Amino acid sequence: MNEALQGLLDLLDLEQIEQDIFRGQSRSAVVPRVFGGQVAAQALVAAGRTVPDDRHPHSLHAYFLRTGDPGAPIVYTVDRMNDGRSFTARRVVAVQHGQPIFALSTSFQKDEEGFDHQTSMPHAPDPETLPTSEERLSGYGHLPSQVVEKFLEARAAVDLRYVDEPPYGRFGEPRAPHSQVWFRANGKLADDPLLHVVLATYVSDMTLLDSVLLAHGRGGWAVGDVVGASLDHAMWFHRPFRADEWLLYDQESPSAYGGRGLGQARIYTQDGRLAVTVIQEGVVRIPRTG
Repeated sequence: MNEALQGLLDLLDLEQIEQDIFRGQSRSAVVPRVFGGQVAAQALVAAGRTVPDDRHPHSLHAYFLRTGDPGAPIVYTVDRMNDGRSFTARRVVAVQHGQPIFALSTSFQKDEEGFDHQTSMPHAPDPETLPTSEERLSGYGHLPSQVVEKFLEARAAVDLRYVDEPPYGRFGEPRAPHSQVWFRANGKLADDPLLHVVLATYVSDMTLLDSVLLAHGRGGWAVGDVVGASLDHAMWFHRPFRADEWLLYDQESPSAYGGRGLGQARIYTQDGRLAVTVIQEGVVRIPRTG
């Protein structure tokens, strides 16, 4: 396991300070605020610490309420909404400086037999044939060196490979609002189902709004032609998967309007099983001038 992945796992390993109250540390993201995927993942860890081991997350619904301060710890309070025979529901509020910055509702379920069908996995090239983040970013002379460094630092724990050029790699002309990336943790993870779901939750906030930018030929924050932030985030976990094995993140944007853009996606295992569905809305605005 590389040092960056171990650092991420340490970041997600919360300290319990009272019953149903946990504290997590923060760190800067590629923008000067706490990365939304970090808060969502930590909140899911907090909820999972209050749930029996035989119940696994099947859905989460979250709102980003305020910008997180990377210089301060985050306190997570868990409300035990329901403990049923098959399902367990939790609500988590993340607090900094006395104010809520994030709210999560999530549900866990015992393993059950049932109907089984899914949409087919779309075509995508073998991830091993695609350039790594470092290889791709090394060819972008138009990006400031500090931007490249932030990207590489943020993705050092995860091997993330774009199928096509990302928004900040080729912009200026609209493209189809569709993006694909392969990702996996940069090292072997423990056999803990919650950990793999948490890692996928963390990564899911990295690229989901890319397809909104592609539709309008925008490069995003990296080139300064868009101002944006996540507003809400929802995930449904359909089938077991490992986040240290290749996962295809197939993303698209059906709509953008009123300063908001919607991204929706499916995550597939490399052998074609539909593992996760993701939907997110975010602020996507043209920067104001003058």
